[in-house]
Amino acid sequence: MESIDIHRKRQEKDLSELQSLIESHFIQRKKEEEELITLVNRIEKRRAERAEQQRVRAEREKERQVLNRVFFPNALVFFPNARVEEKERKEAEDQRRKHDDDAKKKKALTNMTHQYGGVQQKSENRKGAKKQTEREKKKKILADRRKPLNIDHLNEDKLKEKASEMWQWMMELEAEKFDLSEKLKKQKYDMDSTCAGFFHSN
Repeated sequence: MESIDIHRKRQEKDLSELQSLIESHFIQRKKEEEELITLVNRIEKRRAERAEQQRVRAEREKERQVLNRVFFPNALVFFPNARVEEKERKEAEDQRRKHDDDAKKKKALTNMTHQYGGVQQKSENRKGAKKQTEREKKKKILADRRKPLNIDHLNEDKLKEKASEMWQWMMELEAEKFDLSEKLKKQKYDMDSTCAGFFHSN
């Protein structure tokens, strides 16, 4: 009898805890739903405010155009140079934009040159600890004597031409690097074959 009573009390306790968890869950869910509704209402309110602002601006612009047509129907008659001045202003703006674009392209090309030079310098530093061949010494002398790239005076067409030349030069360097690598592999293979033949003969 006592064990049955203990079991019943344990079940009642578990049921009470379960009910508390369920109530807590629904309270939290209700809170989240209220926050979600508040957020949605806030978004809708902002959207309506933006739509109203756009409508007001459109109406004001329309009114301004109507007033201009009513009060200044012959604006070009009283200001005959207005159209010319507007054209000159647009041309000046286009020229300024073109100049800025050219400057950006020159800067990008200069950065590309510096980056390539930095990579080449790092590669040479890694080889510095090794014994240099005569060919490497000559290449280093030529690299040291090479003048820095001057592109400040070049226009857009010349910049494109210079970029094409640099790209072609880089491709030639890659091809030469590949040829030298293959030649080195062949020399190593021939040397290994010679050594293997020597040991077998002995």
